[in-house]
This record gives sequence, structure tokens and C-alpha cells, in this order.
Amino acid sequence: MSDDLDKLFHQAMSSLTSCQTLELCQQIDIKYLGKKGLLTAQLRQLGQMPAEDRPAFGQKVNVHKASLTVALQEKKTALEAEAIKAQIANERIDVTLPGRGQTTGSLHPITIVNNRLVSLLSGFGFKVAVGPEVEDDYHNFEALNFPADHPARDMQDTFFTKTGMLLRTHTSSVQIRSMELQKPPIKIIAPGKAFRADTIDATHTPMFHQIEALAVDKDLHFSDLKSLIYALLSHYFGHEVKIRFRPSYFPFTEPSAEVDLWHNDRWLEVMGCGMVHPNVLAMSDIDPEAYTGYAFGLGIDRLTMLTYGVNDLRDLFSNDIRILSQFPSEHWEGI
Repeated sequence: MSDDLDKLFHQAMSSLTSCQTLELCQQIDIKYLGKKGLLTAQLRQLGQMPAEDRPAFGQKVNVHKASLTVALQEKKTALEAEAIKAQIANERIDVTLPGRGQTTGSLHPITIVNNRLVSLLSGFGFKVAVGPEVEDDYHNFEALNFPADHPARDMQDTFFTKTGMLLRTHTSSVQIRSMELQKPPIKIIAPGKAFRADTIDATHTPMFHQIEALAVDKDLHFSDLKSLIYALLSHYFGHEVKIRFRPSYFPFTEPSAEVDLWHNDRWLEVMGCGMVHPNVLAMSDIDPEAYTGYAFGLGIDRLTMLTYGVNDLRDLFSNDIRILSQFPSEHWEGI
């Protein structure tokens, strides 16, 4: 088993030696070090091994992973340096050319979509609430009905600090802080950044943007939530939309649903929603017998891709002015 591990490591290093592009480096990273990577998967064999062999094998796996990680970073750094040199050579400025006029800056497309959503939801009576991006376990998990041993915690790969704090995995933590500071009726929206240890690809980044809505009052029902979501999406896209609700699971809502939007002849998942779980209300000292609530969470990055026809999320974070300057910001056009 140890020989197979060494063979796998040397195979990865050999692939890295012949790698000539950043894209191939990323593929090697995912293949061997990703969540389902070949080296990562070796740790799952520990349970099948004699107890006395586990420490040495586990340590060897981690040493190989660390060595490959360092080698990958060095390779990426070298390739990035080569790419910069090539770009400088190709885009060398001719100082004899006449000067160019100043151009007006524009808002980032994610900011445009965020502002549009905040404006629409403000029109429905919601007020913006904010909270810390570096959060504690209680507000990010426990108060949202994630006990310490709850398996749903595994659904979110979390960035923890050495002090036990964490980068919030959703803006739902702002809902808890809002319910702690005010009593019903409550109608807040929480736009902002969230963080999860996702592998970077065309639809995932470790940092992303969300906007969540929370309403708590007497006699709120799922029909109120459905009406709000339908009205919000119809106003956003500028026409009546076709949506459907699929049963789902979230620890902090019951019942829970995923919302799909009919777009370009296919269903696209756009948000999760549900009625606030009684345990969440009780944790914030709100009587679940007297009050009910609903909530939904919408990914701003995915909606931006849908709005502007962007196929690769990384284009929105590249800071390449040639890409970002293509998006209109003076007015809202929708789709």
C-alpha cells in the first residue's frame, strides 16, 4: 500500500514536470489534491489498516501532499512569471503614439446586480443589515440549528482561524444577529461576501456574494414567501417568470425548498428558501408559538453570470479591464 502511494506521488510529480500551462497545473491540483483527489483519497484507507500502521501511513500521505503543494506553487509561480513576460512583450507601449483621453469608470457587474436586488427588496419593505465576515461558531452554525455533531456541517467546507473563529460560510449569520438585536416584526436583507473552501472552477470560487432575506412576524406563511420570490424575480428580469419549488433540506428552515427558474428552455436553480425553523427562532428568544418567519438566500455571482451571459465565473474576478468594460453600468437593462 505504501509502494502504491509512492508510485502515485511520483506520477503526480512527473506530470507536473512536463506541465507547461497554468490550466494543466490546475488540473493536476484537482486530480491529486482536490476533495476527491487521488492523494486525498489515500487517507480513506486508514480505516482498513491495522492500528499500528495508521500513523506512519497518514504522515506519509500528508508529507507527499505537502511536497506536491509546494511543487505546484513553484511551478505556477514560474509559469505566471513567463506569462507576464510574454504579455509585456506583446503589449509593449509605443511612447511615440498620441495620448489617450480619460475614460469614465464603471461599477463592477456584481455590484450592479447587488444594488439592483437591494433596491427591489427595499421596495418590498426590507432593510439592509450587516454583520462581520469573520464570525464565531455560534452565529454561523449553532444558532442556525447546526449542533456541533450535525452532519450538515460537512456540506460547507469552512475556513477556520487558529483562534476558533471562522470566515462566515453564508450571510445567514446576519439573520441571527438581527433577531438578537430586535424583536418582531423583522424584515431584513443581508447582502455580502461569504467564504467556503471550494476548488476554483468556472462556477465556484472560495469567496462569493450572497443576499439573504428574513421576515419574522405573526401569521407568515409559505405562500407569502412564494409570492415574494415570484414578484422579486419578475421585477428583476422585467417580465413575468416561470418558477418552481422543489422540496429540499436546510437545517435552519422547515419546510425547505430550492427555487428553479425557467430560462433558455431549461430549469436553472437560483436560490434556496423556507420557513424559519422553530429552533432558530427559540435560540434568538423569539417565541415560535407566537411568531413565524421565512427566509431565502440568493447567489449574486450566479445571477450575474445569468444576467450578462458570462460562462466562466473567473472572468468576473480577473480584474481585466478589457472584460469588465463590456458590462453596462449607467442603467439597468436586465435580460
